[in-house]
Amino acid sequence: MLELQNILYVVTEGSVLRLEQDAVRVEADGELRARFPLGNLAGIVAVGRVSLTSSLLGRCAADGRSVVWLDYRGRFMARVEGRTRGNVLLRRAQHLALSDTDRTWRLARQIVAGKIQNSRQVLLRGARDATDVAESSLLAERADHLGQAIEHLASVEDLETVRGVEGEAARNYFSAFPMLVRVDREAFAPDGRSRRPPRDRMNALLSFLYALLRSECASGLEGVGLDPQVGYLHALRPGRPSLALDLMEELRPVVADRLALTLVNRRQLTRDQFEELPGGAVYLTDEGRRTVITAYQRRKEDQVRHRLLRRNLPLGLVPHVQARVLARHLRGDVEEYLPFVGR
Repeated sequence: MLELQNILYVVTEGSVLRLEQDAVRVEADGELRARFPLGNLAGIVAVGRVSLTSSLLGRCAADGRSVVWLDYRGRFMARVEGRTRGNVLLRRAQHLALSDTDRTWRLARQIVAGKIQNSRQVLLRGARDATDVAESSLLAERADHLGQAIEHLASVEDLETVRGVEGEAARNYFSAFPMLVRVDREAFAPDGRSRRPPRDRMNALLSFLYALLRSECASGLEGVGLDPQVGYLHALRPGRPSLALDLMEELRPVVADRLALTLVNRRQLTRDQFEELPGGAVYLTDEGRRTVITAYQRRKEDQVRHRLLRRNLPLGLVPHVQARVLARHLRGDVEEYLPFVGR
């Protein structure tokens, strides 16, 4: 039975994490700031200039507890894991599926279909909540376009076309995103999707949330014994967790995009919690990162309906459940991979 365990996020610059018996001791400026039992932690995410002692790293590796470093902008830097887990036959099946052209595009098509369906739900929700009639109509129209993209996917039978449909759907979706922002649009309405670096506040927020979600997806895949580097929709590249990025695609709208809009529209996050660096890059401040991480942890506790399991479960468990669904497909237990589709 899966249990939703906590992830310890440390964002205070200069923090030092030490092993103290069966707990993590968090120090800053030479003083004790917090103490967390290791048994309650599934992983540790260090943001910015945060260090861990070798004894704590060794204990986490021995326990199978992941440690992830993000820079202060939320970009992935490194990940520490213990011994390789899982059945070697599952990993062999994962690699063999990549060599099978038909299996690759079919799996990628399912992932993209899940992403587009979840993106469509975000637009439909926005259309229902919009107070402006014209914007409500436009959002509903864009949602219809995404519905048509899903129908088109059913007839696609090669990987490059699947990627093309995904790219066009993403452009359609993000072109409508400004209409989902209901407060302080001058500060938060994005101009499309920008990365490396993000050029506006909403893109900075989304990039940070995507980094957190990517870490969760990698943990879910490693937990069932899959290799996060070997993906199907995303091309293989040294150092790139392609399968974690694949799994993240269907979950972005449900987990990250909806949370970003909630934080902005409820004024839980303000324009002052961002900073613009020379060259036009925009990032969250320390205070902003704390606000987002707190909200992210709470969002993971929300109950969602899983159509395959036919029961409710915490949203934070969905990456782990989907990793198991993917493993079953790769082993040949189920014919098709079923992506997670929210409501």
